[in-house]
Amino acid sequence: MFTTPEQFSAAAKTNFEAQIAALNDLTTHAFDSVTKIVDLNLNTAKASFEETSATAKKLLAAKDPQEFFSLASAQPGADKAIAYGRSLAGIASTAQAEFTKAAETHITETSRKAIELVDTLSKNAPAGSEHAIAFVKTAIGNATAGYEQLSKTAKQAADTLQANVNTTVEQFSQTAKAATRSKK
Repeated sequence: MFTTPEQFSAAAKTNFEAQIAALNDLTTHAFDSVTKIVDLNLNTAKASFEETSATAKKLLAAKDPQEFFSLASAQPGADKAIAYGRSLAGIASTAQAEFTKAAETHITETSRKAIELVDTLSKNAPAGSEHAIAFVKTAIGNATAGYEQLSKTAKQAADTLQANVNTTVEQFSQTAKAATRSKK
């Protein structure tokens, strides 16, 4: 049977490894999200440059001032801005979901291992330490419950943010379409 110092040492090592794994998962998800945002920005910049170049060519090819000003006043960028906003919101939403899932997995595993350690130690604990062991188990349970509540609240906040972004994008889209129709 392990002695108490050996059990604590093994538990500390396991906890450290779990923390490193959690950090690695979160860093990987963060890097993936940043990569997606960079790709989105590069593609948007490239498309914008190509569109600007094409518009400049059309403006230079205008046959009269009326055609020039008609081309210059066109604003096709609204739909692209809406698409960009939706893509960015999608990336943020996905990142939040991945962070939450990774954190939940690691918190659940860490809590399970802590309870196992307390159970193992309680088998070798001296008589009269039942209250202390119950207190530690309750503390671990309360910490886990607190994290679960925090996680639910964060998910609700993210869902609300996503809904607000969708509403704003939809209102912007309707306003842009109405403005385009009124110019015609």
